[in-house]
Amino acid sequence: MSLKDSKDETGTKTGSKETGPQVVARYLNHLGTGPGVYRMLDARGEVIYVGKARNLKARVQNYTRLGGHTNRIARMIAATASMEFVTTATESEALLLEANLIKRFRPYYNVLMRDDKSFPYILISREHAAPQIRKHRGARNLKGDYFGPFASAGAVNRTINMLERAFLLRSCSDSYYESRTRPCLLYQIKRCSAPCTGEISIEDYNKLVGEAVRFLRGKTDAVQKTLNALMEEASEALEFERAARYRDRLAALAHVQAVQGINPRGLEEADVFAAYSQGGQSCIQVFFFRSEQNWGNRAYFPRADRSVELEEVLESFIAQFYDDRPVPRSIFVSHDFPERALLAEALSIKAERKVAITVPKRGEKAGLVAHALTNAKEALGRKLADASSQAKLLDGVAKVFGLEKRPERIEVYDNSHIQGANAVGAMIVAGPEGFVKNQYRKFNIKSDTLTPGDDYAMMREVLRRRFTRLAKERAASSSLETEVAAASPLPLGEGGASASGEGDEPVASSQYADEEDDRPATPKDSKWAAPDLVLIDGGAGQLAAAREMLDELGITDVALAGIAKGPDRNAGREHFFQAGRPSFMLEPRDPVLYFVQRLRDEAHRFAIGTHRAKRSKSIAANPLDEIPGIGVKRRRALLKHFGSAKAISRAGAEDLQAVEGISAAMARTIYDYFREGRG
Repeated sequence: MSLKDSKDETGTKTGSKETGPQVVARYLNHLGTGPGVYRMLDARGEVIYVGKARNLKARVQNYTRLGGHTNRIARMIAATASMEFVTTATESEALLLEANLIKRFRPYYNVLMRDDKSFPYILISREHAAPQIRKHRGARNLKGDYFGPFASAGAVNRTINMLERAFLLRSCSDSYYESRTRPCLLYQIKRCSAPCTGEISIEDYNKLVGEAVRFLRGKTDAVQKTLNALMEEASEALEFERAARYRDRLAALAHVQAVQGINPRGLEEADVFAAYSQGGQSCIQVFFFRSEQNWGNRAYFPRADRSVELEEVLESFIAQFYDDRPVPRSIFVSHDFPERALLAEALSIKAERKVAITVPKRGEKAGLVAHALTNAKEALGRKLADASSQAKLLDGVAKVFGLEKRPERIEVYDNSHIQGANAVGAMIVAGPEGFVKNQYRKFNIKSDTLTPGDDYAMMREVLRRRFTRLAKERAASSSLETEVAAASPLPLGEGGASASGEGDEPVASSQYADEEDDRPATPKDSKWAAPDLVLIDGGAGQLAAAREMLDELGITDVALAGIAKGPDRNAGREHFFQAGRPSFMLEPRDPVLYFVQRLRDEAHRFAIGTHRAKRSKSIAANPLDEIPGIGVKRRRALLKHFGSAKAISRAGAEDLQAVEGISAAMARTIYDYFREGRG
């Protein structure tokens, strides 16, 4: 890709905060007629829109017209204070770069994927002589065979569970594998063939791996025929125990195939996208088909302006969807869009092979699209119904806690530890669409001055670390507003509508200045946005500690409330605490009480889960791993000789030296490590 940045090419003076079409017009003389990507920035320097064009100059010139735009585009132009450009060699490259930048900057005026969490895959890792089967997310940079994507982690876990039963593959980590001296429980329950202790040779184990790979690639009939033949052969030889093992493996394979749902024949690799719109919201349902098997589906609800056509939403969504995911050979869509051929060309470049995007009209493939469309309608219907009830609950929360308006962002905090050990703080976020899990945060309590088990101090540390960010953002925003005011004698209109300085007239056209902009000053989908309500799991003491910390940071406009468990920790008898009012309770069957309980329980679940993960990690940590010069072979030899790390820590230097592979110098290093108190 040939890229050339042309930021601030107009020579506009630093500090000028003019916005609107006259700002856009200044870039025209410096633009070429080739393809590229442009970014529109507001007065704060935030990217508000990313677009691509076959002809950059013609596209930008279109934005200088004072009429003929939709309300959304008009507001966007009115808020534009500067632009940045990147030229590309082809329009296909521009399309791929546009999708990349949209996911990076998440501009307000673009169609955005709300959930860009990576999909889970099944990985048969080839990093070890005895390949491991496991779940994998993220970049595919490990050596091995990847199968997916699957629609959910649950689908992957269930499939791996049954594949272990069918092919007896190991799922343990390499370090655990190397430290084994006898087969683990998975071998006893016939879910692993135990290559770690030589219960099966590496050669025979790799044959099992080969069978699993063939099965996952769709060659199910061949694998089943082989196992059937082996079962009959064992039966005829009167080796009934061996025949029973093959029978169990065949049953596990049948279960794997059964849970895949609809398995269309002849569909080796394809994704199906179906879009549906209602009530100003859109849903895109995605189905994944690999090796003639349905590997699940997921519903997405992209953020888009009501004026954007459904076809445009679908096109933008697909481009962003494959920005960091492997592209299948076939993509079936429910709606045609003008740049379908261009998108197919761009994805073919990305995948380095031909990718087809089609709109099936008849046959089995059309049936798959229709099925996906039905699911999209139903998913959107459920979401709209949930949103309606959620809005009523949030109105109730506002009434109970004395808020001026319905809260858009609620944060709930909880701590978890065992007598101060492995202490963690947890923050969950909820809003009009329910729990916002991609904005959950965990805080490892790490203050050296904190007394173990001091819950008040832990809460102060968590809130200090979270709200220091908000205080800094507000200070920076205040500084910027002062700078803008100094640069322009006229105030900026709501939503960034232009008000110019230097003697220029403000934009008078209602196309720009009079349209109401629904863009919030601090978007609630920002991961560190200011909350409307903070709930603390605790009573008056916890609340006082929280209030003290926020006051110290100068944050006085965030509503705080504490939730104390009732007598005997009975749900339904919680007491609520707020500054300036006596503690109170809600009616036992009040829907708001149930809602707040769900919030509190979710924070507790997240805190406990985070604490347990941290504790398990510390328990599983082997002190031998921290000793320089101790690798896999030496660690295994030491554990085999002494039986445990604790026994090694008590051993003398001469005893350590008696272990194969441990020299006198290494024995002294190990001995000194444990005697210096680092173990």
